Amino acid sequence: FEFGVELDEITSEREEATKSSTVKLNKQQIAALSEEVIYKIDVPANRYDLLCIEGISRSLRVFLGEMDAPTYEILKATDEKSSTMTVIQSSTATIRPFVVCAILRDVTFDTARYKSFIELQDQLHRNLCRQRTLVAIGTHDLDSVKGPFVYDARAPKDIKFVPLTHTDEEREFNGASLMEHYETDASCKHLKPYVPIIKDSPLYPVVLDSEETILSLPPIINGSKSRITLNTKSVFIECTATDLTKANIVLDTVVAMFSEYAATPFSVEPVTVSYVNDANKVVKSYVTPQMYTRKETASVKFVNSLIG
Repeated sequence: FEFGVELDEITSEREEATKSSTVKLNKQQIAALSEEVIYKIDVPANRYDLLCIEGISRSLRVFLGEMDAPTYEILKATDEKSSTMTVIQSSTATIRPFVVCAILRDVTFDTARYKSFIELQDQLHRNLCRQRTLVAIGTHDLDSVKGPFVYDARAPKDIKFVPLTHTDEEREFNGASLMEHYETDASCKHLKPYVPIIKDSPLYPVVLDSEETILSLPPIINGSKSRITLNTKSVFIECTATDLTKANIVLDTVVAMFSEYAATPFSVEPVTVSYVNDANKVVKSYVTPQMYTRKETASVKFVNSLIG
């Protein structure tokens, strides 16, 4: 329709369950489902910013002239240690060679924002990230860990931590036992498809803080200690990848959508990523996020030729 997205269907949870041929619920279970109206829309394949409610609502408001398109500000890093990521090049090059990072400061979460934050990561993982094979997103409570951070790859049995899935029982796994657990445990079946990405590798990628606390085992699961909660104020975002271009797009998308909730809206702190060789010498470095913008000029005739 006129906003550039297509209305696919108007439905509800109850109606979806009634029509489903695969999900069988009894009358009592169906009656308990919501009748709240759900609008299903189709969006262009390259509009990853429309995969969350923040992006959709913002785009519509800009289109209607209710707000100007935001200008994103990359602030000066407030803490040098937290804004430093060191990559052990010789080990990570064998499995998942790239990482990009960013920090959102003084963020305010509520239940709806938190849910949207998680859902955007899931949507990106399914789409642009190609089921985490190209990029995997890790988001962490920065105040629960200590920089500077390290991205390394280590032998599976040398990786020991409590994964996010086992926070309540505080159960620790090593990398090898965790892969076996995710392959066989029915309660973790949502993670089983990602296990083959790294299972047979002699080294597993891992993100750590200065105290060797494991933040994540990409592309599988984050660690329990750095988990995001409604009380989280500072968010450390890391995207590990086999494709650096895709990683930057994913990071910029997450930052663009959720920097809106920072104390200074649409602001982000950068992280310097440095690759070191076996002699601990920096061989390459860059600063992320990029947050590139550009202006396009087009004639009315050209625009009309595209839209018909």
